[in-house]
Amino acid sequence: MAQDKAAKKAAWIMHNCVKSTHPYLVKKGFPIEQVWVWNGLAVVPMRANGKLFGCQLISEDGTKKFLSGQRTKGVTAIFDNKGIPILCEGYATAMSIRRALKAVKARYKIIVCFSAGNILEVAKEYRDGIVVADNDSTGIRVAKATGLPYWVSDVDGEDFNDAELRMGADSAGKSLLELIRNWRGED
Repeated sequence: MAQDKAAKKAAWIMHNCVKSTHPYLVKKGFPIEQVWVWNGLAVVPMRANGKLFGCQLISEDGTKKFLSGQRTKGVTAIFDNKGIPILCEGYATAMSIRRALKAVKARYKIIVCFSAGNILEVAKEYRDGIVVADNDSTGIRVAKATGLPYWVSDVDGEDFNDAELRMGADSAGKSLLELIRNWRGED
């Protein structure tokens, strides 16, 4: 089966990765952040219920690919597990969310969904969460369709990574906290 073959290849790739900085992350504002790297590609493991199903491979120029035949529906990468679930599309976006929430000393559980369509699938599991959407027609449509509260930049075409770099981590973190507090009914 193609999914089993892809999962085995992902495990082999992960076993052969090294931790290193990567040009894609440098471009996204993370010059010293280390990620898994294999054959010059940043590697993001994709799991569901703790099981590895595949990986996203990111080239230096930001081109993203999945392994042939791998399962993508319902798979995620999770950053920490201490606070409100925050669903987002991409890895760099998740890293910016983490930096922004650390700046304001907020707890988080960031769930990278890898595509806007997968946010809809994953949101079924996290009804107590929020969505951080890209400010484009697909991102906004999907965020609304989840029925969850969502954050979107006030600048057309921006994702949270763009907004956090423009606004600074502290301001971006405060804007997320405002959404969370309003949703929870906190003052």
